[in-house]
Amino acid sequence: MPERVVVGISGSTGVVYAIELLKMLREHDIETHVVMSRAARLTLAHESDWTVEEVADLAHTMYPPNDIGAAIASGSFLTRGMIVAPCSVKTVAQIAMGNCDSLLPRAADVALKERRRLVLMVRETPLSLIHLRNMVAVTEAGAVVAPPMPPFYTRPDTIDDIVRHSVNRMLDLLGIVAHNYSSRWDGNMTTRRQRERAAPTQLA
Repeated sequence: MPERVVVGISGSTGVVYAIELLKMLREHDIETHVVMSRAARLTLAHESDWTVEEVADLAHTMYPPNDIGAAIASGSFLTRGMIVAPCSVKTVAQIAMGNCDSLLPRAADVALKERRRLVLMVRETPLSLIHLRNMVAVTEAGAVVAPPMPPFYTRPDTIDDIVRHSVNRMLDLLGIVAHNYSSRWDGNMTTRRQRERAAPTQLA
């Protein structure tokens, strides 16, 4: 299987997850094929200082949102799978209904029909019954619904720490082991924290 990953970026809040994901995939020399929805481009401007062109520079290839003839619209284009980060509930609904009127849901539909891993980083709260039913539908079809739920046993110091941990979890779901994932739970973290607190302070 080629070392390629499709990345979908929807208009939901949380575009920082997509940027960090693309950075990490580049660090791992994994080819990325990106599609940003029109709404995602607006969210990018609201939530970051990044431009669409700068995001495109992180990718191997970026496709226009309506390019139904793109490589990622065909099952014959082999990939490891697809991550939609962030994933809006509108996008979940399109995937659940097989509504392929633009490239992002079409690429997700391809991942499902080819039995490839599809990870949906859903960003919404609270969830209505409609949202939950659509999530059940995509899960039954083979997708993994993976909202970014930050753990606090890692004692994050910054927002970047929280984002990086969530993205590492998404990479796990595609079988990609991140080089810098140092905050995995190992069963001994509590004991280690206790030892660190009990250790005498060293004066310079």
